[in-house]
Amino acid sequence: MGTDMMTIEHLHQEELLSRDELHDLQLKRLRKTLKTASASPHYARTLACIDPEDIRSLDQVRDLPFTTKEDLRRGYPFGFLARDPGQMIRMHASSGTTGSPTAMFYTAGDVSFWADLVARCMHMTGIRAEDTFQNLSGYGLFTGGLGMHYGAERLGCLTIPAGAGNSKRQIKLLKDFKVSCIHIIPSYALHLFSVFRESGLDPRDLNLRIALIGAEPHSEEIRTRIEELSGMKAYNSYGLSEMNGPGVAFECRTQNGMHLWEDAFLAEIIDPKTGNPLPEGQLGELVLTSLNREGMPIVRYRTRDLTRFIPGTCACGREHIRIDRIMGRADDMFILKGVNIYPMQVEQILMSMPEVGQNYLIVLEREGFIDQMRIKVEVRDEFFEEDMRVLKGLAQKITRSLQQEILITPKVDLVEHRSLPRTQGKAERVQDRRK
Repeated sequence: MGTDMMTIEHLHQEELLSRDELHDLQLKRLRKTLKTASASPHYARTLACIDPEDIRSLDQVRDLPFTTKEDLRRGYPFGFLARDPGQMIRMHASSGTTGSPTAMFYTAGDVSFWADLVARCMHMTGIRAEDTFQNLSGYGLFTGGLGMHYGAERLGCLTIPAGAGNSKRQIKLLKDFKVSCIHIIPSYALHLFSVFRESGLDPRDLNLRIALIGAEPHSEEIRTRIEELSGMKAYNSYGLSEMNGPGVAFECRTQNGMHLWEDAFLAEIIDPKTGNPLPEGQLGELVLTSLNREGMPIVRYRTRDLTRFIPGTCACGREHIRIDRIMGRADDMFILKGVNIYPMQVEQILMSMPEVGQNYLIVLEREGFIDQMRIKVEVRDEFFEEDMRVLKGLAQKITRSLQQEILITPKVDLVEHRSLPRTQGKAERVQDRRK
């Protein structure tokens, strides 16, 4: 091993592999993946001219075709299956609300390996078998709920499948069972803490110590708020159903980027416009190839998620590459008055201001022939109760800060706490009313 096993508190030996060992394992598993994938109807066509044994270097992955969400939709339901459907024990699917759905299939081995990966992630943050884990994530076809659930059980935790929503019931479970660790969507975490406050309770008085957050892009300012309001350490996570679900990448205790498990996934960062590889440290689109899936391997999947490889080795000692927090999606960017804008830029400014509450909404609208951006910002109760001069000054302060960041001047509407719509799932941050 390239790392002294005594220096890292690890769950699996794969966490300790050196860069050379990881590259050798990835190359071996890439060849196997290509051979397995070629048994599916889709890859039988797109990989027909590829001999896996000709792959001598990981750089040759760039010669392989990309796989896109549209490919998965066209292949619905069985076009990507590499084994007989009778060998599958699980199926997860997208909702299909913006087009045809996508379906992901798992063998028993896939589910077991997935549980191992999630358990590894949780263990890395400090969760142990003696912890009680409450999963405040949706179950069903969404992979986040079951993925975290099976990982927690694999680790040996007492696991409470609370699901999403019903905040007062969530709080009761947290109190009654002395829950120490939770999995929660960041936007719902902020909402839950406001329900605590309205109920005269403080989450810092409970047994909580670790929050696993993810499923939606969020800023460092959101993480800081979660930690300050709850007293927990909040660890960022990344996953997507096309690569199993949660467990693709996770923060260790240093909270300095998410370790992407390279024994399970081959990662690239590309220019989303050209498809060309980008150097380490440069922001681009994450492309992933599964390396250990049996039933439905996916080759060079364009995630549309924007991140970067973080240079250098993590202080924790693990040599698995780290990715930065997801800065948004390549298709989330909107152009206003010739300026490229990502919602995350707005969030970073708003959440750095103590006067701002837990929610905001970006509204793109058209006045005559001119496109405008209006931002509705919830303000904490104690600030909203100030006189109009104070509120006007706050709106001007927010407007100036945003203008410096995004280079255009938005219209800012200050609204009361809890006046903007909330969902139990991923937060809606942008409404485009220009159509």
